[in-house]
Amino acid sequence: MLDQIAKWDEELFLWLNGFHVDFLDPVMLFLTKTYPWIPMYAFLLFLVFKTYGKASWWVVLAIGLTILLADQTASGLMKPFFARLRPCHEPMLEGMMYNYGGCWGRFGFVSSHAANSFAVATLMTLTLGQQYPKIKWLFLWAGIFTYTRIYLGVHYPGDVIVGAMVGVLSAIVAFYLFRWVYSLVAKKQAA
Repeated sequence: MLDQIAKWDEELFLWLNGFHVDFLDPVMLFLTKTYPWIPMYAFLLFLVFKTYGKASWWVVLAIGLTILLADQTASGLMKPFFARLRPCHEPMLEGMMYNYGGCWGRFGFVSSHAANSFAVATLMTLTLGQQYPKIKWLFLWAGIFTYTRIYLGVHYPGDVIVGAMVGVLSAIVAFYLFRWVYSLVAKKQAA
């Protein structure tokens, strides 16, 4: 069964990776990096401080824990444990796939980009979604951000899908943990 899933993942990767267009290569490489998104992250922090004021500390700590959980689960735990080669390191795919911008690390399951971006989208939706319903559009950003990894030839779709699930779960854990901690602190201060 796992072999069949891996085969489907590889076929889907080759299909999606085949949609490259030369003029998009530098655009996708730019979009896959962190620094182009810094203004968006700053705006999200602005919304957090605007919405929560002095209580923003718990959201900022939840953001830190979310990213720590997502990134360390993906890079520190899952990549070395599963040791699945990135498509750009897979000898059997040589000449069949397109790689642009380098191959980075050796292993790709799961995508840290997917884990971190879906973690941010989930946590911001949980913390800001009632006040700013359009914040859910962050999931579109996360999808585009992680698709760049398939386009560039450094991740299979399965790497991205499971990475997204790791990110969503990390955000949910951090959100509810810090909401609980915040309620305990608030009760102590009220007493």
